Amino acid sequence: MTEAPETEQMLLRQLRATDRDRYLSTLLAPANKRQPLAALYAFNAEIARVRQLVSEPLPGEVRLQYWRDILEGEEHGATEANPVAAALLEAAEAYSLPRQTLINMTEARIFDLYDDPMGRVSDFEGYAGETASALIQLASLILGPDLAASHAEHAGHAGVAQSVAGAILLLPEHHAKGQVFIPSEILSATGLTRESFLKGDDKERIGNAIRAFVSFGRQHFDSFRKQGAIAAPLIPAYLPMVSCKRVFSDAERCGAGCLEKALQPPQWRRQLMMMRSLLFRKF
Repeated sequence: MTEAPETEQMLLRQLRATDRDRYLSTLLAPANKRQPLAALYAFNAEIARVRQLVSEPLPGEVRLQYWRDILEGEEHGATEANPVAAALLEAAEAYSLPRQTLINMTEARIFDLYDDPMGRVSDFEGYAGETASALIQLASLILGPDLAASHAEHAGHAGVAQSVAGAILLLPEHHAKGQVFIPSEILSATGLTRESFLKGDDKERIGNAIRAFVSFGRQHFDSFRKQGAIAAPLIPAYLPMVSCKRVFSDAERCGAGCLEKALQPPQWRRQLMMMRSLLFRKF
């Protein structure tokens, strides 16, 4: 087997440390697509974990501005010291990835830096659309440029479902930091406010809010499946969402316990589910 180029190996190592599911899905993609996919996913991992790396919002905004400047071509020479940025720009050029979509991803991540409420369900859909859905669509442009546009609806619904599952998995971390990604519209419908949800005393209402959030995620997952089968070349772009159904089921069972219990399925199970989805084209 031919050894992967040095840049590809570096990107995969970084992705393995920061986003294991997308690392695994990249390994299941065609060999000639792995480096651009790894570059795209490593960029996403960098902007998604900015809050973890800073103690206050302002330094986080500076980090996100750095990526915007690179994508807008204003950070001349910056890519020499940042191989992820260099590989991302190379992939964007080679596969005509829209720069504005990448910039919008950085803009959406500003929300992560603050403790503002999500607001309405439509706000969450917009956030997911500019992050997870956009990432699936960009990966699809790499994997099958001629097929990506016809799968825009798949990507839209899949991204929202994946974002709901991701927010559920991160509930313990978000709760500890005072963040609430469940829309206030859902909280108020179950008799909660952001403050009472964070306080964590009303287990019944909190459980109801989490289950309502799961129901919202399931609606998008079902809508994704109703779009029909995914074209074979694009399947690797959707593999990171394979654990959504399992996360939804576990969250419905755990209710308020999700604030304290990590629901992430073990890696071996996630990897097996990816293999099954790749072979049978089912999610």
